[in-house]
Amino acid sequence: MTDPTAPQDPRWLSADENLTWLRLSEVIIRLPSALDAQLTRDAGISFYEYMVLAMLSEQDDRTLGMGQLARLTSGSLSRLSHVVKRLEKQGFVRREPSVRDRRHTNAILTEAGLDKIVATAPGHVENVRSLVFDALTPEQSHGLRDATSLIRDQIDPTDEWKIAPDSPTA
Repeated sequence: MTDPTAPQDPRWLSADENLTWLRLSEVIIRLPSALDAQLTRDAGISFYEYMVLAMLSEQDDRTLGMGQLARLTSGSLSRLSHVVKRLEKQGFVRREPSVRDRRHTNAILTEAGLDKIVATAPGHVENVRSLVFDALTPEQSHGLRDATSLIRDQIDPTDEWKIAPDSPTA
């Protein structure tokens, strides 16, 4: 009988899995930098700032609790707080206590913030298309979506605040 508490040999990656992992790692590391570069050059905001504005713009009332917004942007509350403070200084976001629970703070996209995201989105989408989708066939794009959905669910199977739905809406 095997002792379940005994250390087990690692399940090493095969050569094919290792190559796939290294390629994925390269994308994970390099894509945010490429997105940041374009957004900083063209709009004066970072990719993370863009994501904050985008997530707020997708809400009917352009409002999210800071905790919800941190989860949607995969950032810590501390990081989000610093970013929202910068966006507030630029007039793109404002913060106010939640009407449901005064202990919580909401981030609200202002008209100037909405104007910023509307003006910035075309260049960002073109950059995403150029960096990601122009390199893929439609079948590869679907495969990438399916694979990343599976990985996302492995990371957090109970995630209530997924940025993207499991299937396209359009």
